[in-house]
Amino acid sequence: MNHFLVILLSIVLWGDFNDIAKVNDLKRQAKEEYNAGKYKEAIGHYKFLTDSLQIKDDNITLNLANAYYQLKDTANAKNNYNNLIYSGNKSVKSVAHQQLGIMANRNKKFKEAINHFKEALKADPSNEDARYNYELLKKILKEQEQKDQQQNQDKNQDKDKKDDKNQDKKDQENKENQDQKDQDKKDGQEKDQKDQDKGDKEKQKKEEEKKQGEEKDKKEEQPKEGEQKEDQKKSDEQPSLAENLKDMKISEEKAKMIMEALKNNEIQYIQQNKRKATKKKDPDKPDW
Repeated sequence: MNHFLVILLSIVLWGDFNDIAKVNDLKRQAKEEYNAGKYKEAIGHYKFLTDSLQIKDDNITLNLANAYYQLKDTANAKNNYNNLIYSGNKSVKSVAHQQLGIMANRNKKFKEAINHFKEALKADPSNEDARYNYELLKKILKEQEQKDQQQNQDKNQDKDKKDDKNQDKKDQENKENQDQKDQDKKDGQEKDQKDQDKGDKEKQKKEEEKKQGEEKDKKEEQPKEGEQKEDQKKSDEQPSLAENLKDMKISEEKAKMIMEALKNNEIQYIQQNKRKATKKKDPDKPDW
């Protein structure tokens, strides 16, 4: 009975020994292929270990993720790295965060990348690659932030300059428009003044012409200076009717009667002459 148990235990131990040897052999082959750059072959061995043999080893998963990463299969690499960020193996956890940080940085997800580098250092402060990447990215982000601030400042200054330039241009245009309006107004006023002056001159000219015409007519109506003097002289020399009547000792009433009689005789004389002029002359008789 005891002999049977020894044989059975030997078989079990031999089987376990063979499985361990097989696993170690697969690990060795996968590592050699990975180092030789045969990443597809290495992935095949690692997948056989994890899927077929159900080997739970974070180092195998990390190597599998690294092989995918080398083949630029970022989707499978990221999935496997994410499976390791909660690993109890601090070294593996640190490397997983470090690789996720590198991938995020390549995709320009800088905040995500620096957070992964920070977590890698928390997990394993001795991870110099993670420290270098963290410090480098931190410096780059700081420089980028300063550059962005400077660009924003320059942009704001350019905007202010552009606004000032536009305002100056607008002010200049407004000034030119106002100057043009003022000039137009001045030209209009000068034109109105010229028209008014022209009208005043024409009016003054007409008035002068009218005045000159009136003076000419008045001058023509008035007797000449010599005639005025002669008439005045005759008037001065002839005694007045009243003086003659006084000298003749005839009353005014009697003088009127005499004048009336003379007037009637003059009328009769004129009428007689008219009748004589209408009588036909005898051609055989002389005119007298």
